[in-house]
Amino acid sequence: MRKKILHTLFIIFSITALKAQFSSIKVSIDDRLLRTDEKQEISSIKEEIKRFFISNEWDETFNDLEIELHIQLIFESAQAKGNVKTFNCQALFSNGNDLRYFDKGVQFFYNTGSSLFFDPVLFEPLPGFLAYYAYVILAGEIDTYEFNGGNGSYEFAREIALRGAASEYKKGWSSRISLVDDLTRNIGLRKARLSWYIAIDLIRNGDTDGCLVELKLLLDGFEQSYKDVGRDHNTQYFLKSKYKDIISLLSQLGQTEMLKDMRALDPDRHEYYQEALDLISK
Repeated sequence: MRKKILHTLFIIFSITALKAQFSSIKVSIDDRLLRTDEKQEISSIKEEIKRFFISNEWDETFNDLEIELHIQLIFESAQAKGNVKTFNCQALFSNGNDLRYFDKGVQFFYNTGSSLFFDPVLFEPLPGFLAYYAYVILAGEIDTYEFNGGNGSYEFAREIALRGAASEYKKGWSSRISLVDDLTRNIGLRKARLSWYIAIDLIRNGDTDGCLVELKLLLDGFEQSYKDVGRDHNTQYFLKSKYKDIISLLSQLGQTEMLKDMRALDPDRHEYYQEALDLISK
């Protein structure tokens, strides 16, 4: 089993030190479509989002993962309802590695100076939205340590999405329910991701035989993913993120048959696998 390399990050709020699943939060805001007064309303949102992710402990067991989180918010419009300003935007969440989620239908209210707090019972659109993706990203990370280890976090994300779909701010929540469904049922990808990270640890520790076993399971996972869910977007993104590393490792180990199998499983990058095969044959 892959060893967790866990470091402790202490964030001081008053006199309280908290361990963080998310240690590095990079937030970018595109507010070009907003009016000047609307831009002022969200002037504090970047720092508040960072505080929100770092100040919460999202999982008691995997509490020192130190995930690097990238968030981009693209604001499209705003409407005033009484004293409440409602914003519409698109969003991108990524761990800077092999997890990336684009959300094109986000709606929430926000006032400058507001503090974001996540209540697992009382739904609020912005904290709920951010917590949803916290759990989705966390689930994907935990899956690389234990088979289906992210199930609990996926279930938390699903519960938030169900509450969002039943709220007054229901825009986008049905798609988020579907995303969790797609991620949890793609067992082949979940197997492949786990095997890949185990293989990397094994080859670093000099265990070539163990690494080859995991690489075979990696290919089996991709094949299962295609059989179960077809050309799933999340599987394709993982392949796009990792194909160079996969080719490098298979070439290093002289695994021509596995390269041929990957060439068939990942046709979008057929020429790169063929180039590796040609180099081995010379």
